[in-house]
Amino acid sequence: MRANAVEREPMRIGHWADSKLYHRLQEKRKSGKSFVLHDGPPFTNGDVHVGTALNKILKDSILRYKSVRGFRTPYVPGWDCHGLPIEHKVTKALRKEKKDFDSLTLRTACKDFSNSFIETQRKQFQRLGVLADWENEYRTMNGSYEGEILKTFASFVDQGLVYRSKKPVYWSIPCRTALAEAEIEYQDHVSPSIFVRFPLMGKSPNSFIVIWTTTPWTLPANLAIAVHPREKYVELKIGENSYWVAASLAESVCSACSLKGITKGESLTGEEMVGWVARHPFIERDSPILAAEYVTMDSGTGCVHTAPGHGLDDYLTGQANGLETYCPLDDNGCYVNDGEIPEELIGISVLEKASGCPANEAVLQILKGSGDLLALTDHNHQYPHCWRSKTPVVFRAMDQWFVSLDHEDLRRKALQEVEEVRFTPEWGKNRIKGFLEARPDWCISRQRSWGVPLPVFYDEEGEPLLDPSLIGLIAEKIEKSSTDAWFDLSVEELLEGFDLPDRWKGKKLVKGMDTLDVWIDSGCSHRAVLKGQSELGWPADLYLEGSDQHRGWFQSSLWTSMVSYQKAPYRHILTHGFVVDGDGRKISKSDGKPQTADSFVTKYGADVLRLWVCSEDFRRDIPLSDEILGQVVRAYRTLRNTIRFQLGTLFDFSVEKDAVDLTSMNSIDLWALSQTNSMIEEVSDAFECFELHRAVQIINRFCSGPLSSTYHDVIKDRLYTLHPDAPARRSTQTAIHLIFEALIRVIGPLTPFTADEAWSFHSSGVDLCDDALVLQDWPQAHDLDGSVEAVSDINALLDFKESKVNEALEGLRAKKEIGQSLDAQVAITLSPENPLWLAFKRREHELPELFIVSSVILIEEADLDTSEIHVLARHAPGVRCPRSWRWVPELVEVERWGKVSPRCAEVLAKLS
Repeated sequence: MRANAVEREPMRIGHWADSKLYHRLQEKRKSGKSFVLHDGPPFTNGDVHVGTALNKILKDSILRYKSVRGFRTPYVPGWDCHGLPIEHKVTKALRKEKKDFDSLTLRTACKDFSNSFIETQRKQFQRLGVLADWENEYRTMNGSYEGEILKTFASFVDQGLVYRSKKPVYWSIPCRTALAEAEIEYQDHVSPSIFVRFPLMGKSPNSFIVIWTTTPWTLPANLAIAVHPREKYVELKIGENSYWVAASLAESVCSACSLKGITKGESLTGEEMVGWVARHPFIERDSPILAAEYVTMDSGTGCVHTAPGHGLDDYLTGQANGLETYCPLDDNGCYVNDGEIPEELIGISVLEKASGCPANEAVLQILKGSGDLLALTDHNHQYPHCWRSKTPVVFRAMDQWFVSLDHEDLRRKALQEVEEVRFTPEWGKNRIKGFLEARPDWCISRQRSWGVPLPVFYDEEGEPLLDPSLIGLIAEKIEKSSTDAWFDLSVEELLEGFDLPDRWKGKKLVKGMDTLDVWIDSGCSHRAVLKGQSELGWPADLYLEGSDQHRGWFQSSLWTSMVSYQKAPYRHILTHGFVVDGDGRKISKSDGKPQTADSFVTKYGADVLRLWVCSEDFRRDIPLSDEILGQVVRAYRTLRNTIRFQLGTLFDFSVEKDAVDLTSMNSIDLWALSQTNSMIEEVSDAFECFELHRAVQIINRFCSGPLSSTYHDVIKDRLYTLHPDAPARRSTQTAIHLIFEALIRVIGPLTPFTADEAWSFHSSGVDLCDDALVLQDWPQAHDLDGSVEAVSDINALLDFKESKVNEALEGLRAKKEIGQSLDAQVAITLSPENPLWLAFKRREHELPELFIVSSVILIEEADLDTSEIHVLARHAPGVRCPRSWRWVPELVEVERWGKVSPRCAEVLAKLS
C-alpha cells in the first residue's frame, strides 16, 4: 500500500465504474431483504458544499454497511432543479450580459445552468466514493417527474384542498416572490420600537389609546386595534390628555414614554372596550377596538396595532370582524397611490437596507409632525429574512393559492401518522410535530418563471378554472416534453382534448403565470421515484437529511404522501446537524464561504474527509477546522499503519498451506482474536444504531490499544526471529490474517478507498481487483468457547504487566540501567495461593515474550500474603544476541552469520 491518496483514489473510482461495481453489488444481494434509503435532492446551484458532502458520505457509509450485512440497497440519487436560487443567479447573469429575455429564454438558461452543475456535482459525489445508480438518477425538471408533480397537485385539487385567497404571506422584495416557511431564516435584527397614540372618537377630548409596534411602515395599513377581552385596561391621565393602556403594562409604558405626574382614571376590561372607535393618526380612517385572544401582556401596551394585510393574526382578526385585507404595497415593496396613502408616502419603499428603511423614516416624520409619536427606541429581536437575498421579508397580503391543511382532518391525520415513524434523534418527532401543528395553510403559488407552472386558467373577470381532470391531461402532455410546454403552447393547444364545462365554453381564457412552490417538487419524489422505479420500494426505510428538513422536505413529503396515499412515505427519519467552524458558526453556501468538498478532498483525500464525517456525532452540529482535520489525519495514519503492518506480516503466509486451527493457537493469539470479537460486536451495534462516530471510536481504540500497543509489540519477536514455519509464528500469522479480514471489513463503509486497496493486495496481490471489498460479507465472531482459560490468563497477565512490570522497568530506565525492555530480567515472587499463581505457572514459558523482556524468574514464596506480589527488575545477565536482541548466558558461532543465541542458531541452521 502506498500513500498519495489524492492521486491514487481517482484510479479506484475509475476501476469501480469500469467494473460496474454498483450493479454487481445489487446483483449479488438481489435475494436479500431490501433497504431503501431515499435520496433527498440537493439544489443544482453550485459546487458540492462540505455540508452536502457530509450528507452523502453518511448515506453511502450506511448503505455500504447494510449491503455487506446482506441487504439489497438500491440507491437512486436525485437533483432539485427548479426554484429561486437558480433563477436568481441566472437572472443576474443575463442582466449583467445586458440580454433581453422572456420566460422561455430564462427557463432555457436555468435548465442549462442546472444541467451543468448536475455534471459537476455528480463527479464530486463520485470523488467522495459514493456508490449509486448514476445512470438512473432523477431530476425534478425531467418531463416524467414534472408530470408526477402535476398529478399530485391534481389530487390536492380533487380533494378540495386548494383555494385562492388574499392573505398575508412572506414576501421577498429583492426576489419579487412569495416565500415558503422553509425559505425563511431568522436573524438578529434592530427595529424601531415606537409608541403611538390614536385619538378615541366619542370620548372626552384629548383621549387616546396607545399602540406599540416595531414596524412603523405598516401603520398606513392599520384598520383596527386589538385588546385582550379579559385583561384590565386603565386610563392614565396627565394634564388634559388621557391614555388607555393595559393595567399590567402601565408602569412600563409611562417609563418608555416619559409620562410623569400620572393619575389613574377609569378601569375596564378589554371586552368592555370593544365597540370603541379610534381614529387613524394621519389617515382619514376609523380604527375600531376589537377583541383578540392572542394579545399578550409581555411587552408593549396591550393594545395591538392591527393591519389585516400585514400579519396572519391581524388577518384572522380582520376576517372575524369583516375588515378588508388591505395592503397598499406593490411587488417592489413601495406604497401605491390608492387614494388613501398620504402623498408623501407614495412610491416610498419598505425594503430595509444597511442604510435603514425609507418607509419607516417617512412614517416617523409624519408622526413626529402630528405629535402622535410618544416614544422611539431601538428594539433587538429575531426577524425573518429571505434565505437568498438576506434581506428582511415583509408580510404582504395578495391573491395567492393555498392548500388547506385542516380540510377533512388532514393535519390531524398527518400528526397521527408521524407517531408511527421512528426518529433519530428521538427529539425529531416532537420537532416536526411542532412545525406541523403551528404551520398555517400552505401557500403554494410563486411569482417565478423557473418552476412547474400552477396549471390554472382565468377568464376575463379573473375567475379561475382549476379542474383536476384538466390538470391530469396537462400532466400527460408535460410528461412527453417538459413544463416548457405551458409557456410555449397556446391556451387552445393546452386545452386540446379536454371538454370544458358548459359555463366555461365560449369564454376567453388566459394561462396563469405562477409556479408551484418548489417544496412540492421535491416533496413528490417518493411518488415519482420510489413508486416509479420497480427496484425501489415505498415507503422508504430511511430518509436522512439535515435537521432543517423537519420544516422542509420531510414535511412537504409527508403532506403530498398523505394526500396521495394516506400514509407517511418513510419508516425512519435520521437527521444530522450543520457543519460549523471552530467557533461554532454555521458554514453556509449562501454566506459565500468557499467551503466546497473538493477544497478538502484535493488537500487530504476523500477517506480523510469521510473519516472526519464518521468520527463526529452527526446528531449535533459538526465542527470543522484545520486543527480538527489534523487530528483526523493522525487517526487515519494510525489506522493505515496498522493495516500496513498486518499486510507486511502476511507476506509469506498462505491460508491453505500455513493456517493453524483455533484449537492449536498460542494463547496470545487467542487473546487477540477475543479482542477482535469484542470489536466486531461493538462496531456492529454502533452501525445498527447509526452511531458511526461510536464505530470509529471503537476501531481507533482497537487499533491503538489491543493491536498496536500490545499485540503487535508482543509478536514482533516471533515474527522476525523464529523460523518461517515455526508453529508459534504460523499461529500468529493465522490470527493476523483473521484480524485483518475483520478489521478491513468493518472500516470498509467508513474509508472505502483505503479498505478496498488493502483488500485488493491481501486477496489478489494487486492494487485493483475485481472482487471488491464491498462484495464481501460482514465479519463474524470466531468461536473461542474452548479457549476461555487461555484468554482469561492473558488478560490477567497483561493487566499485571501494565500495573506492575512496566512500573519496575520504568524505574530502571530512569536510572539509565537499561535502554529497551529486552535489556531487562524480571523476577516475580508470589504465594502459590495467590489468584494469579496458576496463570503464571500455566504461561511461564510465555512470560518473557508477553512482558517483552529477556527472561522472567518465577519465585514461589509460601509465606507471602496471598494479595502480595513482589516484582524485581534488573539488567539481564549474559550477552546480547545481535539478531534477537535478547540477553542469553552465551552465544554460539554460526557459519556465515557469526555469534548468535542458541535459539537463533537453530533457526539459522534450518534456513541454511
